[in-house]
Amino acid sequence: MPVADLPSVEKILGRSPDQLTLEERRALAGRWIALEIYTPKTLPVRVIQALGADVAECVDMLRRRGLDPYRFEYTPVKPPY
Repeated sequence: MPVADLPSVEKILGRSPDQLTLEERRALAGRWIALEIYTPKTLPVRVIQALGADVAECVDMLRRRGLDPYRFEYTPVKPPY
């Protein structure tokens, strides 16, 4: 999907993957998201902290935002059905 058809990153960051609409999931299918890894110490809220075409783009975005990429898991967005 062309980048122009993707939802804006600002609209996606900070939201739970479960809150994505069907249209957003369809548009983002195949892209990667970063979610903070759960640990009993941190108990993070599961929100999208980075979005990219691949894991490397997610890592770059996290670093630009001052976040440690080793504290995140990376998963592809699957189509809604």
